[in-house]
Amino acid sequence: MTLVQMQPRSASATPVSKTVADAMDTAGPQVCDDMTVEVALSVMASARVGHLLICDNDALCTGLVTQAQLTAVRDSSAYTDRVQLRDILGDRGPFTSPVTTMAEAEHAMRYRRLDALPVVDEQGSALGVLALAR
Repeated sequence: MTLVQMQPRSASATPVSKTVADAMDTAGPQVCDDMTVEVALSVMASARVGHLLICDNDALCTGLVTQAQLTAVRDSSAYTDRVQLRDILGDRGPFTSPVTTMAEAEHAMRYRRLDALPVVDEQGSALGVLALAR
């Protein structure tokens, strides 16, 4: 029989889980939820981005819209030039926290079929956006 001496693992050998804060992009353009769809599409085109973070009058993040979502709304038969972003968002969210592990965030995004997810702090203010790599 051979004796094997076990040594405790050092703290540096423990794998560190990457968090959302390590991978998120800056927040980018944030617009108020009372903006119309047409104006939001213009902002996206000017900023050359594929999504906008939507905030309420208290500067709290209420969601994220993509160019594809806004184009679908604009092209629908029920569209008028008075449709505001708050009209198409529905419930607040989904969001993620900067301390969420990347594995958890990626799983949630794939499950919900999301390309991008707002990252918010404890108060609900937008910190950034987590986008899945294609």
